[in-house]
Amino acid sequence: MLKIPDNLRLEKAEDSTSDSDVMVVDWEGPDDPENPKNWSIKKKWAVTLVVSFYAFLSPMSLSMIAPASNQVAQEFGVTNKAVIALFTSIYVLAYALGPLTLAPLCELFGRARVLQLSNVFYFAWNLGCGFAQTPAQLIAFRFLSGVGGSAAPSIGGGVLGDVWKLEQRGQAMAICTLAPQLGPCIGPICGAWITARSSWRWVFWSTSIACICIQAIGVFYLKETFAPVLLERKAKHIRQAMESEQGQVREVRTIYDITDRTWTTVVRKALIRPFALSVQEPIIQVFAAFLLFVYGTFFIFLTTIPSIYEGVYKEPVGTAGLHYLALGIGSVLMSQINARLLDTSYKRFCKRNGGVGKPEFRLPSLVPGSIMLPMGLFIVGWTARADVHWIAPDIGIVFIGGGIIPIFQGIQTYIIDAFPLHAASALAVLAFFCLIAGFCFPLFAPAMYSALGYGKADTILTCIAIAIGCPAPYLFWVYGERIRNASRYAKKQ
Repeated sequence: MLKIPDNLRLEKAEDSTSDSDVMVVDWEGPDDPENPKNWSIKKKWAVTLVVSFYAFLSPMSLSMIAPASNQVAQEFGVTNKAVIALFTSIYVLAYALGPLTLAPLCELFGRARVLQLSNVFYFAWNLGCGFAQTPAQLIAFRFLSGVGGSAAPSIGGGVLGDVWKLEQRGQAMAICTLAPQLGPCIGPICGAWITARSSWRWVFWSTSIACICIQAIGVFYLKETFAPVLLERKAKHIRQAMESEQGQVREVRTIYDITDRTWTTVVRKALIRPFALSVQEPIIQVFAAFLLFVYGTFFIFLTTIPSIYEGVYKEPVGTAGLHYLALGIGSVLMSQINARLLDTSYKRFCKRNGGVGKPEFRLPSLVPGSIMLPMGLFIVGWTARADVHWIAPDIGIVFIGGGIIPIFQGIQTYIIDAFPLHAASALAVLAFFCLIAGFCFPLFAPAMYSALGYGKADTILTCIAIAIGCPAPYLFWVYGERIRNASRYAKKQ
């Protein structure tokens, strides 16, 4: 039988209608080894890498089908360009909607359980895509697999907030946020070569095989990290140990429990939390608007990469797909640089602030990103010509990949610091706006580039990026704390 710890605090129940005492379950001191923040570095990195693998695979599936879209259309006899585009973009829509439900569910049932079940859900429908016999089946299966695959990018940030202390998060965030950025870079390369040498169906079967391998690793190394769920398990064991005992303590609660603990109330609050955050939290609204612009610009640009190298430089599909490596190189290099900037700048500003940390200390990493993004757009726009070597636009693509990463990492780490308990729900809101931009903005990109050409179109994007992106880090630094303090959830946490 479980021994009830002596150091659990006894407090009067908040409910004035009850005369019973309440046992409040908390961690057993700041060094409790059961607290995920006190796990060994090895165990923390195991969890971080598993989540990163999850977050890498599903975004790779997003773009992997793009080079095979024409082969799919030919087999199914589809000629409508909107339907062909939907083979890829429907996944983005699911990716935007999925976290709005999955993120609050992980705050009810735990991170590990939701991540693993979502991965199984993704595997089942992604495998089904490979056996689809009609365009409608493929689109439906793609949407459902996208819902399952959307869990890791939003919930992963919550996992890192659970296990890593404030001054240690930079390197872990660099790995975990790099994964969903790197996936769309590698996906088209793999998809192009698979399509050239086999059937488009192997695009889905290969990712399903990879999913099985990652899931097997996750079963052994992905442990539950969410403090309210872990403490509730501890409270459950204590209740079971008390069943045959008589004592004054009649109720056991965790420090996270509210007075109204009915299942209906708990579920309702959890499921509406992402929507409440998007409406009630000014700091979420500000960052969502900024990321909407950044990712809208990024996804508009992504649509031009195939046309630049296949159309301007007359390269075959497989070779043209290799230029996505430039995007990956920029992302990887800047990710590692920014990882050190996130931690070192945070510690430096904490020291200047008397050892007290603030989420705003994560914002300096936005500065290099807001400079590199317009630089890359301008370089690509005016060097994408047949008389200029292909390495020139590749250099611009490296700058674009390097510009997106520090912006995303800085804002995501800020949100995790500001909303430690509800980080998954807050990140789900940001993911929703980013991916809605990814779904909608590319729809008008072909017409814009067709009318203006690469130079003028990318110059317009560059001017917008300078006008909005460059002042943003300064404005967030000056007014961020004031806006955050006007946010109910952020101020409370």
